[in-house]
Amino acid sequence: MTGCRTGAEHKWGLPSMPRVDAVWLHPAYQTSYRWLEELERDRPFCRHQLRHLLDVARIMWIGNLEKGLGLDREVVYATALLHDVGKPVQYTMGAPHEEVGARLADGILRSLSGDVAFSAAEREAIVQAIWAHRRFDADAKPLARLLYQADKASRPCFACPTEVRRACSWSDAKKNLGVSV
Repeated sequence: MTGCRTGAEHKWGLPSMPRVDAVWLHPAYQTSYRWLEELERDRPFCRHQLRHLLDVARIMWIGNLEKGLGLDREVVYATALLHDVGKPVQYTMGAPHEEVGARLADGILRSLSGDVAFSAAEREAIVQAIWAHRRFDADAKPLARLLYQADKASRPCFACPTEVRRACSWSDAKKNLGVSV
């Protein structure tokens, strides 16, 4: 299935995504997101805010369509929305955000019920993709591979001011120095 489970449309004629909305509105997600917002308030580059999360989601969705993977839109968007949920813990305690994020995402997804619940297989795929999103794995499952690629491709390093780009911890080989998706 390449669309949304519900088939309902948003007020602008786009597919509605009630399960993604439930993730966004989840109190644990909002707490982490607001904490991350505060921690990155003065960060000069690559913030992990909604713009980044939606860029990752849209790049993942494009990849899904181009490769004919048949992934559900809400699974793709929920994965992107949740992939950096562990960042505040990484910043404050040094724990790898992909590991903390996978645990937090699992808890958030398990707490959703009724029409906004993800199936056990969807939850497993989302959590696994989050856990693996910082390491390239040629044998990764499609959702995990898409997240890894989209997370990296979403960074507009080419548009970053030179002085900020020099301060970035990414090597020049890793930076996106040209427009590509």
